[in-house]
Amino acid sequence: MVLTETVRPLVRWGGVVAVTAGIFLIVTAEILPVGLLTPMGNSFGVSAGRAGWLMTVPGLVAAVAAPLVTVWTARLDRRLMLVALMVVLAAADFLTAAASAYWLQLVARAMVGLTIGGFWSIGAGLAARLVPDRWVARATAVIFSAVPLGSVLGVPGGTFLGEHAGWRVPFVVLGVLSLAVLVALLAQVPSLPPLQVTRLAVLREALGRRQTRIALLVTCLIVTAHFGTYTYVTPFLRDVTGVGAAQISTLLLVYGVAGLVGNLVAGTTAARHLRATFATSAGLLAAATLLLPVLGRTTAGAVLLLIVWGIAYGAVPVCSMTWFAQAAPGSREAATVLFTSSFQATLSTGALLGGVLVDATSVSTAMVCGGVLASTIVIIVGADYSRAVLNRQ
Repeated sequence: MVLTETVRPLVRWGGVVAVTAGIFLIVTAEILPVGLLTPMGNSFGVSAGRAGWLMTVPGLVAAVAAPLVTVWTARLDRRLMLVALMVVLAAADFLTAAASAYWLQLVARAMVGLTIGGFWSIGAGLAARLVPDRWVARATAVIFSAVPLGSVLGVPGGTFLGEHAGWRVPFVVLGVLSLAVLVALLAQVPSLPPLQVTRLAVLREALGRRQTRIALLVTCLIVTAHFGTYTYVTPFLRDVTGVGAAQISTLLLVYGVAGLVGNLVAGTTAARHLRATFATSAGLLAAATLLLPVLGRTTAGAVLLLIVWGIAYGAVPVCSMTWFAQAAPGSREAATVLFTSSFQATLSTGALLGGVLVDATSVSTAMVCGGVLASTIVIIVGADYSRAVLNRQ
């Protein structure tokens, strides 16, 4: 049957929703250990810093998987790849829930990283193939809304469930939902043969551009600053602020709602004022993490700074991906690969470095170091803007 013009957008918007749901589950599976870090670490008898490996491992694997999976599967139908990666995610979630040894947890987290690297690199840039041209920007914003939604719904919901039913239960739920999204992808996403084969040469060409390298630098710095601190926000709230376990999910929900606001604002401003939006985001993140050890000793102060932090970080994925896309407009999938790989590599690095600081000094020291690092981004983005203005004169 030939689809009419009025029916076709509805079918493809269903595909956008299915891809968004897949990314939402991936984001939730990746960062849920932030809310459950203490009970998960206690369950296996490991320190907070070592428990942070649960964030480090998937990021490292995703950083490698993003280019390799995309290149190795370049000639395969993209819909088939999305479905296969959701199978891997479901298996990883079920293994996380069932693992009795810490090394098995790390294996499961590596499987999550494989899914992140492949699904993000393929799915995040599919908007142009799922909806008409006039709706591509809106569809892209919908897909990227999965990132703050993971913080708004996934992490607080999973943390709440884990606190009341045990930390393994949320991962069972994620596994079941992953299978449901798999069905939705099969039903709503059309066959998507590759339009442009992404080879290593395409990635090298994109990396050869100055603006791509700037995007890489600022992405690495801000993601390191964020995850070097956010990974350990639960121990901070418990040990420094003195918040009870039952309140952690509520505070993470507040942070997540603020992140959604930041995402929506950045979706409006990043296309026309990219550097200003990015610099503002970095400045707010720096202020929140630098002030947290001082003002975060009270619940009211912690809530205020979590709101600022959420707004700041909610803008980061949109700004970063927009910068990569503008730097390599003719290689959309290559730009997405570079975004995913750099984002995940520095996510894991940040979590690892933050864990070292937490174990060697204190969680407050990690917050301050993250704030200092975020401050340098404002300077770099400002210098790049000044250079662009001078070149136009």
